Amino acid sequence: MTVTTQGGGRVCPDGSGPGDAAGAGAARPAGRGRGMAHLPVLVLGLALVMLIAAGTGSVRIPPTEVAGILIQRVPFVRGGGAALREGWPASHEVILLQVRLPRILLAAMVGASLATAGAALQGLLRNPLADPYVVGVSAGAGLGATIAMVAGVPVSILGVGSVPILAFLGAVATMVVVYSLARVSGRLPTDTFLLAGVVVGSFLWAAISFLLVVSGDTIREAMMWLMGSLSNKGYAHVKLAFPYMAAGIAALVVLARDFNLISLGDEEARYLGLDPEEFKRVAILAASLVTAAAVSVGGIIGFVGLVVPHTVRLVLGPDHRVLIPACAVVGAGFLVAADTLARMVIAPGEIPVGVITALAGGPFFLYLLRRRKTTGVL
Repeated sequence: MTVTTQGGGRVCPDGSGPGDAAGAGAARPAGRGRGMAHLPVLVLGLALVMLIAAGTGSVRIPPTEVAGILIQRVPFVRGGGAALREGWPASHEVILLQVRLPRILLAAMVGASLATAGAALQGLLRNPLADPYVVGVSAGAGLGATIAMVAGVPVSILGVGSVPILAFLGAVATMVVVYSLARVSGRLPTDTFLLAGVVVGSFLWAAISFLLVVSGDTIREAMMWLMGSLSNKGYAHVKLAFPYMAAGIAALVVLARDFNLISLGDEEARYLGLDPEEFKRVAILAASLVTAAAVSVGGIIGFVGLVVPHTVRLVLGPDHRVLIPACAVVGAGFLVAADTLARMVIAPGEIPVGVITALAGGPFFLYLLRRRKTTGVL
């Protein structure tokens, strides 16, 4: 049994099957083995992007210095790595380890989270234009963050201020509300879930707009957060978000085969041994969790969850066992590159990284619409 995916290819529940593709320009899906063979290359590319990003800025640090500084921090090298500590200024080590590295790690985490959540929701909702914000999580996070900035809530956990904390709580609360509204007689129809997310999100965005109107001097800070920014972030933010992102991404990877099954439809998936309702609950929880964590520390960074899954699907095929981990790696590299560009465009100042991802995602979105018009598939 096979299913036609958003990209026009056909995939069996186990990821194998015919390689034919429907529609002009549709990619021929790769088998799992061939797709998995690309993952080491993608990981190597991510490492290269992070290495370049670490050395890029108002103070340029050569890649050899970046590698040396990082290597000499490895526990078993540090004790006997005196030679590695020679040849670069102490200021370079401070800039790399205390300023750039936590921001790069956070960008990679946020990019991986948004991309995997986008791939999961597109597969679950069988909607090629679904992204991590479709369930209203971003609006909930935005409302929580705006309240923290307008009211000046004096909360701090693990060295992290009130904005990320209330943003995360707002996102989680929104997820609960949307899920509760979408349930019908103990079931969760995907179309109802999608509509509930849109309606709740619209209401919350109206509340955000009202708060911005009456916020006075905090409007600039709020707008910068709502546009997505990774500036002034440190290891505390990495430690706060990492457990939720790691758990959510791991859950989505484990559920990859079930995403292939649910693509056949609820009845077919049930016939093959999958409980569709239980799967939807777990998948939505995992996707919403990583999105909430990503938005809480990075603001609302658009298009990552739309652009990356489509690009990876076109290249590696629709098998979610390959698609989801590949999206994590590519999403991480994409956002690290975008954030580096955001730091450099108007240096020594910077623009929100959400502006860069929107400039990249807008033309891609138009390409998708054009492709649908000419071929009838996405």
